[in-house]
Amino acid sequence: MGLFCINSGKVKVFKMSSEGKEQILNLAKPGDFLGYRALISEEFYSASATVIEEAAICYIPKHNFLEILNSNPGFFKKMFKAVCEDLGVMEQKLVTIAQKSVRERLAATLLMLKETYGMEGKDSILIDIALSREDLANIIGTATETVIRLLSEFKSDQLIALEGKKIKVIDTQGLVKEADFYGL
Repeated sequence: MGLFCINSGKVKVFKMSSEGKEQILNLAKPGDFLGYRALISEEFYSASATVIEEAAICYIPKHNFLEILNSNPGFFKKMFKAVCEDLGVMEQKLVTIAQKSVRERLAATLLMLKETYGMEGKDSILIDIALSREDLANIIGTATETVIRLLSEFKSDQLIALEGKKIKVIDTQGLVKEADFYGL
């Protein structure tokens, strides 16, 4: 058991239901750590991860991680903060799934992807991550067909444009309105 550090690339972290349905919990990017919650709580990993974009990942064995954690108060504080931030993100995801429509969740997810991964190139409006429609559905907790229909509606409403698996954000303010960020 150990800690994984994403040096480059993108990794999806997910859980599988007993029916084989994938729920994406997180899309890790360079600088993110995976597995620290299980290490600190001394539990088995409860999620799986797979690379979605070529990645370089380093592994830190449990004993090395715990040694650094115990001997470096600054690092301990940083890890504690990361755990608390992740808890906050998960709480917000729970509220979003419980209280927002699928349309609102998709708009919010597109905005999150734009904010988290940025845009491809200097003057681009193309979100810098390629996700399948199935992955998008697994992030927001709906059927792939629903995501396809909603993306088509967003395209018709001139909020986005589609370029293969990539999405161009044309109207950020329109997506903010669709996401109903002020409704919670």
